[in-house]
Amino acid sequence: MIKGAVFDMDGLMFDTERLVYETWQKMMDELGFEYNLDIFKNTIGLRTDLAEKYYNSLYGNEFCYSALKKKSREIFLKRIDKEGVPVKKGLFDLLEFLNNNEIKIALATSTSAQTAHNVIKKSGAYDYFDVFVCGDDVKNSKPHPEVFLTAAKKLALSPEYCVALEDSINGIKSAHAAGMTTVMVPDYLQPTEEILPIIDCLCDDLSLAEDYIKKII
Repeated sequence: MIKGAVFDMDGLMFDTERLVYETWQKMMDELGFEYNLDIFKNTIGLRTDLAEKYYNSLYGNEFCYSALKKKSREIFLKRIDKEGVPVKKGLFDLLEFLNNNEIKIALATSTSAQTAHNVIKKSGAYDYFDVFVCGDDVKNSKPHPEVFLTAAKKLALSPEYCVALEDSINGIKSAHAAGMTTVMVPDYLQPTEEILPIIDCLCDDLSLAEDYIKKII
């Protein structure tokens, strides 16, 4: 029986990965660096320090990742201030369903707490969440299970009573390693043959995820 639902944020609840990629592509083009969607995909779900190591491996140790990360965040926040947070199909119906069925709800994201809370508040989804676990709340990033184990602990639930909703490969690995039921709603990253056996439900959007969760609560 499922008593808790643990959500990733970017790419799952909100179409924010697209906004971030567009920002990075523009910045890198202006600076004269070769950049593309495949490079961006390799950073999805990574904690800041690991993303910095990845960029340094491509562009050298003098690459100004921290400055560009800060600039990217500023541009991103200004854009959602102006345009609003792009919410994925089915999110609010799913949150309402979980709330009505007394299923506890947690966030488990690699995004910093400051940015995550800002985005969720602007989206109008903040009050649905019982607990939040963000990138700066844990030592190990996905695919390590720490973020999901921490979320379960904060919910006062055993991981086996939780369903994890993710859009990324590392996220699914993390949730599975934590012992949770896994639901993948792909965004930029499609499931690989390697992770298909550890996905309990694969669906195109969150409304279909709701149909699956109805069967397991």
